[in-house]
Amino acid sequence: MPTPIAFLAIAEAQQLYHWLPTALELAGRDDVRVSILSPSRQILDLALSYDPQERFEPILLRRPPCGPDSLFRQPSRLATLLLNYPAIRRFPVLVTTEISSAWLKHIPGFSSRIVVIKHGAGDREGGYRRRHALIDLTLVAGEKDRRRMIEQKLSEPGNVVVGGYAKFEICAERQRYFDNEWPTLFYNPHFDTKLSSWPAHGPNVLAALEALEGWNVIIAPHTKLAQRTPPITTTAPHIRVDMGSHHSIDMSYTMSSDIYLGDVSSQVYEFLLRPRPCIFLNLNRCAWRDDPAFAHWHLGQVIEDIADLPAALARAADLQPGFVDAQEAAMTDSIDQFPIPASTRQADIILDFARAAR
Repeated sequence: MPTPIAFLAIAEAQQLYHWLPTALELAGRDDVRVSILSPSRQILDLALSYDPQERFEPILLRRPPCGPDSLFRQPSRLATLLLNYPAIRRFPVLVTTEISSAWLKHIPGFSSRIVVIKHGAGDREGGYRRRHALIDLTLVAGEKDRRRMIEQKLSEPGNVVVGGYAKFEICAERQRYFDNEWPTLFYNPHFDTKLSSWPAHGPNVLAALEALEGWNVIIAPHTKLAQRTPPITTTAPHIRVDMGSHHSIDMSYTMSSDIYLGDVSSQVYEFLLRPRPCIFLNLNRCAWRDDPAFAHWHLGQVIEDIADLPAALARAADLQPGFVDAQEAAMTDSIDQFPIPASTRQADIILDFARAAR
């Protein structure tokens, strides 16, 4: 009898690419049945578009009252879990990328085992919440995350495993978004209002980007920020703004840009799949040097005034050789590049766990 494994897709679309390659790998095995559970027809359709052989069993969950179905705005995760509890609890193993599902552990009689594929590989403290301690098995991208999970007592050493970064296997290829030969700057502000460069400084940042000469600019805020802030608009012909599309979540921009400009988004590690210059905006003047939440700021220039951006761009190429070793070391610690694909490794780990739990 095939081993049943359910992927619980109740988060927004940006998390889909972190579990999809592993789900496809498992679904391609004769002894596994993979179900995809989501309250979003759009999320299901996006996942199914990668499964032309129709190996997935899509299950459309009941949708709590909210706005129209959207890739980037989903109903309350807790409400979705409670509304669909009978359908969810019948699966012995649930795989997800979010930790709201940990609330199910508080319901008497709930016996499913929960596996989390931790999305992203960043440094921000928001990725380490107490609720995570309820998860049965956590797959992380690299040793950095495993170390921090254990140090913060969010996982026992045997319950957190390095599984790599499967998203790299389905990332977009480098594309041209502009009809010129100028280099491209990718600006990627985060949604955390305390750490992001956009909420308090957006108009000044946009003005500085509009004034750049000899550069193309892609502005693609984290999709959560894009949903919370008024649309970013500009008439500057050298700027492309993306407030939420598949390009903003499938690594299209990180693969197609020459310099990264941002604050605390873990997308910087996706950008550094190929070492390139990074510039970080410390416009809030925070004390960052000894804070592990800002470890990635040691991988490039840090500027405290947006007026310094043109000068930072001008010297980026000359400074980059001095950052390459640190970037490569940080990537090795953050995202383990196994000889075998991460999706295969993650699938093996999950399947072994599911069979042991039977």
